[in-house]
Amino acid sequence: MAGSASEYIQHHLQNLTYGNLPAGYERADGSVTSEAGWTMAQTAQEASDMGFWAVHVDSLGGAVGLGALFLILFRIAAKRATSDQPGGLQNFVEIMVEFVDTSVKETFHGRNKVIAPLALTIFCWVFLMNLMDLVPVDFLPQLFHLMGLEYMKVVPTTDVNVTLGMSLSVFFLIFYYSIKVKGIGGFVGELTLHPFSSDNLFLKVLLIPVNLLLEGVSLLAKPISLALRLFGNLYAGELIFILIALLPFWAQWALSVPWAIFHILIITLQAFIFMMLTIVYLSMAHEDSH
Repeated sequence: MAGSASEYIQHHLQNLTYGNLPAGYERADGSVTSEAGWTMAQTAQEASDMGFWAVHVDSLGGAVGLGALFLILFRIAAKRATSDQPGGLQNFVEIMVEFVDTSVKETFHGRNKVIAPLALTIFCWVFLMNLMDLVPVDFLPQLFHLMGLEYMKVVPTTDVNVTLGMSLSVFFLIFYYSIKVKGIGGFVGELTLHPFSSDNLFLKVLLIPVNLLLEGVSLLAKPISLALRLFGNLYAGELIFILIALLPFWAQWALSVPWAIFHILIITLQAFIFMMLTIVYLSMAHEDSH
């Protein structure tokens, strides 16, 4: 584990990385790879040298595991649903479904049966991933260290790859429904004929590059802002927990408990914002006019 304060922080912010190292690469333990192959990174430098195709095992595993937990809990609630005397899990699921359904009805103005289930999945999944930020910062890293794994970053949404992957999925849905609802011509026209237009044909053609630049930037900003907003808030929250963990034990309790209570609001709010912006963007994609 890490020694100095800076090493401690870097250690807790480093992902458990699986990737390809070239032949002849000298590893941290002094060994040299005889041939290229996929392996777990032993240091942050090794993880960096693995390049673009390296996999953050902790982020991916945590995201998939928490997504599976969401599906299992909601499946159990659905199978045990009763109108006589519902249990605590059923009551919780019904509250969540009603909350998301109300949000969709108030925000989404089209007709699409996919939006409400998608919004429910996004909110619950992002909330569960954010919730991992309340796990003590040393608990899981120490546990996995005993199992022989040097790194373990426990909050999937503090990995920009996870948040960007989710936002790109939303981005592709925007493209898909924009073309499906408006047609290719309508979608292209939305990008090239707005916000500036003219009855003069020559002037309208001249304005196409300007409109395309403005609308293109606006379109590309949606997934980027969606990803970076979630990543930035959770990364900052995790970093504060790590800094608190560096303090004396008595000071940790004095600061970590109030911050954890406040962080519950951030965790819930960021999941809600991600869900609402997804609904808004998809509602705009279903509108026939700009």
